Amino acid sequence: MAQSLSKLYVHIVFNTKYKLPVIQPEVENELYAYIGGIIKANQSIPIRIGGTSNHIHILAVMSKNVSLAKLVEEIKRNSSRWIKSKGKQYHRFSWQGGYAGYSVSQSVVDRVKRYIENQKVHHDKVSFESEYVQFLQEYEIDFDEQYLWSS
Repeated sequence: MAQSLSKLYVHIVFNTKYKLPVIQPEVENELYAYIGGIIKANQSIPIRIGGTSNHIHILAVMSKNVSLAKLVEEIKRNSSRWIKSKGKQYHRFSWQGGYAGYSVSQSVVDRVKRYIENQKVHHDKVSFESEYVQFLQEYEIDFDEQYLWSS
Protein backbone atom coordinates (compact mmCIF):
# COMPACT_ATOMS: atom_id res chain seq x y z
CA MET A 1 0.00 0.00 0.00
CA ALA A 2 1.48 3.35 -1.05
CA GLN A 3 -0.49 5.44 1.41
CA SER A 4 -0.78 5.36 5.22
CA LEU A 5 -4.40 5.91 6.24
CA SER A 6 -6.10 5.81 9.62
CA LYS A 7 -9.03 7.11 11.62
CA LEU A 8 -8.50 6.41 15.30
CA TYR A 9 -10.92 7.91 17.79
CA VAL A 10 -9.61 8.28 21.32
CA HIS A 11 -11.32 9.33 24.55
CA ILE A 12 -8.78 10.99 26.86
CA VAL A 13 -9.43 11.67 30.55
CA PHE A 14 -7.25 13.40 33.13
CA ASN A 15 -7.78 15.49 36.21
CA THR A 16 -6.31 18.45 38.01
CA LYS A 17 -3.57 17.80 40.52
CA TYR A 18 -5.05 16.33 43.71
CA LYS A 19 -8.47 16.47 41.96
CA LEU A 20 -8.83 20.04 43.18
CA PRO A 21 -11.93 21.83 41.80
CA VAL A 22 -9.98 24.74 40.30
CA ILE A 23 -11.33 25.08 36.75
CA GLN A 24 -13.80 27.93 37.13
CA PRO A 25 -16.86 28.28 34.83
CA GLU A 26 -15.68 31.64 33.47
CA VAL A 27 -12.56 30.07 31.94
CA GLU A 28 -13.94 26.65 30.91
CA ASN A 29 -15.03 27.33 27.33
CA GLU A 30 -11.89 29.29 26.56
CA LEU A 31 -9.78 26.46 28.04
CA TYR A 32 -11.58 23.87 25.92
CA ALA A 33 -11.11 26.00 22.79
CA TYR A 34 -7.43 26.43 23.60
CA ILE A 35 -7.02 22.68 24.05
CA GLY A 36 -8.77 22.19 20.70
CA GLY A 37 -6.11 24.40 19.12
CA ILE A 38 -3.34 22.33 20.72
CA ILE A 39 -4.91 19.15 19.35
CA LYS A 40 -5.08 20.68 15.84
CA ALA A 41 -1.47 21.88 16.10
CA ASN A 42 -0.56 18.23 16.74
CA GLN A 43 -2.17 17.06 13.49
CA SER A 44 -5.20 15.61 15.27
CA ILE A 45 -8.88 16.56 15.18
CA PRO A 46 -10.77 17.64 18.31
CA ILE A 47 -14.33 16.30 18.31
CA ARG A 48 -15.60 17.20 21.79
CA ILE A 49 -13.95 18.63 24.90
CA GLY A 50 -15.67 19.06 28.25
CA GLY A 51 -15.47 18.32 31.93
CA THR A 52 -15.99 19.70 35.38
CA SER A 53 -14.02 21.82 37.80
CA ASN A 54 -11.54 18.99 38.48
CA HIS A 55 -11.24 16.88 35.32
CA ILE A 56 -11.49 16.91 31.57
CA HIS A 57 -12.67 14.58 28.81
CA ILE A 58 -11.47 14.85 25.22
CA LEU A 59 -12.75 12.97 22.18
CA ALA A 60 -10.41 13.35 19.24
CA VAL A 61 -9.28 11.70 16.05
CA MET A 62 -5.62 10.85 16.52
CA SER A 63 -3.03 11.74 13.93
CA LYS A 64 -1.21 8.77 12.49
CA ASN A 65 2.01 10.72 13.13
CA VAL A 66 1.64 11.57 16.84
CA SER A 67 1.56 9.17 19.78
CA LEU A 68 -1.13 9.41 22.43
CA ALA A 69 1.49 10.09 25.10
CA LYS A 70 2.97 12.97 23.07
CA LEU A 71 -0.46 14.46 22.35
CA VAL A 72 -1.47 14.40 26.03
CA GLU A 73 1.90 15.83 27.06
CA GLU A 74 1.42 18.74 24.64
CA ILE A 75 -2.17 19.34 25.78
CA LYS A 76 -1.24 19.37 29.46
CA ARG A 77 1.95 21.39 29.14
CA ASN A 78 0.52 24.11 26.92
CA SER A 79 -2.91 24.37 28.57
CA SER A 80 -1.31 24.55 32.02
CA ARG A 81 0.91 27.40 30.87
CA TRP A 82 -2.08 29.15 29.27
CA ILE A 83 -4.42 28.88 32.26
CA LYS A 84 -1.75 30.29 34.57
CA SER A 85 -2.01 33.52 32.56
CA LYS A 86 -5.73 33.83 33.42
CA GLY A 87 -5.30 35.29 36.88
CA LYS A 88 -3.64 34.82 40.22
CA GLN A 89 -6.12 32.10 41.21
CA TYR A 90 -4.48 29.90 38.53
CA HIS A 91 -0.79 30.62 39.25
CA ARG A 92 -0.34 27.23 40.95
CA PHE A 93 -2.54 25.30 38.50
CA SER A 94 -1.35 21.85 37.52
CA TRP A 95 -2.73 18.73 35.88
CA GLN A 96 -2.20 15.30 37.44
CA GLY A 97 0.79 13.32 36.24
CA GLY A 98 -1.14 10.60 34.40
CA TYR A 99 -4.05 10.15 32.04
CA ALA A 100 -6.32 7.49 30.59
CA GLY A 101 -6.88 6.94 26.90
CA TYR A 102 -9.57 4.69 25.46
CA SER A 103 -10.23 3.65 21.89
CA VAL A 104 -13.70 4.55 20.64
CA SER A 105 -15.56 2.71 17.92
CA GLN A 106 -17.07 4.79 15.10
CA SER A 107 -20.45 3.32 16.08
CA VAL A 108 -20.43 4.99 19.53
CA VAL A 109 -18.86 8.36 18.69
CA ASP A 110 -22.20 10.19 19.03
CA ARG A 111 -22.83 8.58 22.43
CA VAL A 112 -19.37 9.61 23.68
CA LYS A 113 -19.95 13.17 22.41
CA ARG A 114 -23.22 13.39 24.38
CA TYR A 115 -21.53 11.89 27.43
CA ILE A 116 -18.81 14.57 27.34
CA GLU A 117 -21.37 17.35 26.79
CA ASN A 118 -23.30 16.24 29.89
CA GLN A 119 -20.42 15.93 32.36
CA LYS A 120 -21.79 18.33 34.96
CA VAL A 121 -25.19 16.60 35.09
CA HIS A 122 -23.54 13.17 35.07
CA HIS A 123 -21.30 14.03 38.02
CA ASP A 124 -24.24 15.15 40.11
CA LYS A 125 -24.99 11.42 40.33
CA VAL A 126 -21.63 9.67 39.91
CA SER A 127 -18.28 10.70 41.40
CA PHE A 128 -15.30 11.22 39.12
CA GLU A 129 -13.33 8.60 41.06
CA SER A 130 -15.92 5.85 40.63
CA GLU A 131 -16.42 6.78 36.96
CA TYR A 132 -12.68 6.61 36.30
CA VAL A 133 -12.32 3.20 37.95
CA GLN A 134 -15.39 1.96 36.05
CA PHE A 135 -13.79 2.95 32.72
CA LEU A 136 -10.53 1.23 33.66
CA GLN A 137 -12.40 -1.95 34.55
CA GLU A 138 -14.63 -1.81 31.47
CA TYR A 139 -11.58 -1.50 29.21
CA GLU A 140 -9.73 -4.17 31.24
CA ILE A 141 -6.83 -1.85 32.03
CA ASP A 142 -4.60 -3.10 34.83
CA PHE A 143 -4.07 -0.51 37.55
CA ASP A 144 -2.96 -0.27 41.15
CA GLU A 145 -5.44 1.83 43.13
CA GLN A 146 -2.61 2.76 45.51
CA TYR A 147 -1.06 4.86 42.72
CA LEU A 148 -4.19 5.86 40.84
CA TRP A 149 -4.71 9.20 42.56
CA SER A 150 -1.15 10.23 43.34
CA SER A 151 -0.01 13.30 41.49
